[in-house]
Amino acid sequence: MDAKMEKEYVKGGAFLIEDREAADMFTPEDFTDEHKMIGETTREFADNEVNPNIEAMENHEWEVARNLVAKAGELGLFGANIPEEFGGLDMDQVSGVVVAEMMGRAGGFGTTYGAHSSIGLLPILYFGTDELKKKYIPGIVSGEKVSAYCLSEAGSGSDALGAKCTAKLSDDGTEYILNGEKMWISNGGFADYYIVFAKLDGEDEKFSAFMMERSDDCRPGTEEHKMGIKSSSTTPLILSDARTPVGNLIGEIGDGAKIALNVLNVGRFKLGASVTGGAKQSIHHAVQYANEREQFDTPIAQFGAIKHKIAEMAIRTWVAESITYRTVGMIDRLIGDGTDGAKKLKSIEEYAVESSINKVYCSEVLDYVVDEMVQIYGGAGYSADYPAEKAYRDARINRIFEGTNEINRMLIPGMLLKKAMKGELGLLGAAKALQEEILNPVMSFDEETDLLETELKLARNAKKVALMVLGSAAQKYMASIKDQQEILIGCADIIMEAYAMETTVLRAKKIAEKDGEEAAAKYIDAAGVFCNDAIQRVEATAKNTLAGFGEGDELRVMLAALKRFTKNNSPINTIAARQRIADTLIAANGYNF
Repeated sequence: MDAKMEKEYVKGGAFLIEDREAADMFTPEDFTDEHKMIGETTREFADNEVNPNIEAMENHEWEVARNLVAKAGELGLFGANIPEEFGGLDMDQVSGVVVAEMMGRAGGFGTTYGAHSSIGLLPILYFGTDELKKKYIPGIVSGEKVSAYCLSEAGSGSDALGAKCTAKLSDDGTEYILNGEKMWISNGGFADYYIVFAKLDGEDEKFSAFMMERSDDCRPGTEEHKMGIKSSSTTPLILSDARTPVGNLIGEIGDGAKIALNVLNVGRFKLGASVTGGAKQSIHHAVQYANEREQFDTPIAQFGAIKHKIAEMAIRTWVAESITYRTVGMIDRLIGDGTDGAKKLKSIEEYAVESSINKVYCSEVLDYVVDEMVQIYGGAGYSADYPAEKAYRDARINRIFEGTNEINRMLIPGMLLKKAMKGELGLLGAAKALQEEILNPVMSFDEETDLLETELKLARNAKKVALMVLGSAAQKYMASIKDQQEILIGCADIIMEAYAMETTVLRAKKIAEKDGEEAAAKYIDAAGVFCNDAIQRVEATAKNTLAGFGEGDELRVMLAALKRFTKNNSPINTIAARQRIADTLIAANGYNF
């Protein structure tokens, strides 16, 4: 860790082996007036400026999109986390996440926003020279210019180093000349700037990033015919002896992979926020429709089956929001008051595990929500005349963006093990202590009487299960564990559930401690229902994963420990709790968590 960051902080991934207190965790209840103001500004922009123009953008009227980019720039929505010297507002990372969440209400334009303000800008901010920053960032932040990020190719998606795009130095040494074709470029059809990744001299170790300006030799191809996000532009980028000054190299030669991976960490936690915003809006529409639609002379919102859907949609979305702001709160705490770009990047990198969790968990929450939204709308949900159809189509891409969910699932345990082997995280000591507990269990007959104490115990036990499964798998496979994809995915699912369980309980306790249990009733219900169901998912996933590599007495010991850890002696009435939650949303005629 860099000297500027030598202070007390919560280490990335430490949630798995350390217990936290409710007061330690940042939640939306901690928003400042500044956070609320930029959130409301963004919400009004998305609802009043963007959404009325979605149809025009779905018809590829890109001048409309460019005008909206300019308006967003005037409002400062691209510069929340950008230093003032480059035209930004120099606010904290929470502010940027609040903006991203509200942009999740803006359909495909949310993709335009993210590609422009995150992956299309941050490589220059964090890795560019001062000259590059001064030349390009102000125009991007103001919305005068539109930026795009060009990493994928037809034959290289998750495998970035499989790229075929090449760069070479001109004979006079003043320019780089790029050739090749990039694919699936968001903002491709109307961007002015393209951040392009290519191999200098075709060599893997010289995989680098270049700032390119649009020209006849650096031009977009035909618009893709997409399933969803039709209101955003997606094209190939064709490079035919495209030239850029040597000063437009971003970072150093060979920094391409480092730049791509670090910038994707930012994209991941911000995407988690964006899809959470989309989920809230989808629930809002679904509840309104359920209140209006009658069957058998009764609004369908009054039927138990629909109440179950509404409540579960709300619970999962609230959990997604909770882990999103817990993660960005830790990032901001580590950054502190400094504005040094390298320090910010290091702070974000520290929480790469949590960022991947946000990306996977939240994108799958949105998919669940929009699927149930279509079901609540019934036949109308399949019609383009109603909002459910577009929400369903638009949501699907998020499990592919910013690294597929499969790749991120393998990264989560992989990064934890890497930190452990480097001595950056005390997983090995924790695993040894857990092994002793498994072999010599201590029975406890204490009754949990404190608020959500049962749920907190379940969350802590879920972390033990995650550590047991991951530790046992690592011990068995050693370095070859990277090839055991099904095992890694099982470990990731348990780890994500544990993070979500602990976060949810701590947030509900925090609200209750501040406002009282009566005011926090729906949050207490949400935490109770979520943990009740999540521990069952943890048990099933762990059992199947352990059976995938364990055998004999060792497997029997681990399964016995699993049974102890996942035993819930105080199951709650989840039907009644869901009905109470649904009733609050139905009475509010929308999402009110």
